[in-house]
Amino acid sequence: MYKAVAKSVGWFLGLFNKVKVFDKHYVPTEGGYIIACTHTGWIDILNLGISIYPTPIHFMAKKQLFEIKGLGWFIRKLHAFPVDRENPGPSVIKVPRQLLKEGKVVGIFPSGTRHAEGDSLKQGTITIAQLTKAPVVPAAYIGPNTPKDVFKRQKGYLIFGEPFYVESKGKEGREEYTHRLERTLVDLQLELKKKIAADK
Repeated sequence: MYKAVAKSVGWFLGLFNKVKVFDKHYVPTEGGYIIACTHTGWIDILNLGISIYPTPIHFMAKKQLFEIKGLGWFIRKLHAFPVDRENPGPSVIKVPRQLLKEGKVVGIFPSGTRHAEGDSLKQGTITIAQLTKAPVVPAAYIGPNTPKDVFKRQKGYLIFGEPFYVESKGKEGREEYTHRLERTLVDLQLELKKKIAADK
């Protein structure tokens, strides 16, 4: 089912919003890894998923999205899994840990919708990487965020950064690499803006 939905999404976005991808060579070709991407809307989720197709991304998404009729079904078909960000339980770590152990790709948008939530998600990303020894592939997206933007044929851009492993242990290690992830995502967005300017 994933392939059918992904192909349909790719066809739709290809008609109106073909995304230009930079530095895809940083994306591992085998083994499990975490993609940590900037997040401004739900079109970036679709474009990120299409960018490494046919490899599926198992997205971590807030549980409220799964309660929306139609949307919940759709994102499950895209291999998303729910987490309770306000009251995080063992599943926040357990599910992605198992997926990575199986050599699958986990997608996390660590910017969040609120500042505090963003901080929590960034540290959660690093915690998962620390426990699983899986590499983190940072990514940044700039482009349309809504269907309306897509129909306006706004161009989208996506850039991947060099993967890194969380090599430090404990709380201090998590804090160190959380700050590193924050800086990396900011730097990637700045680099992407330069590439966009050069592309025009």
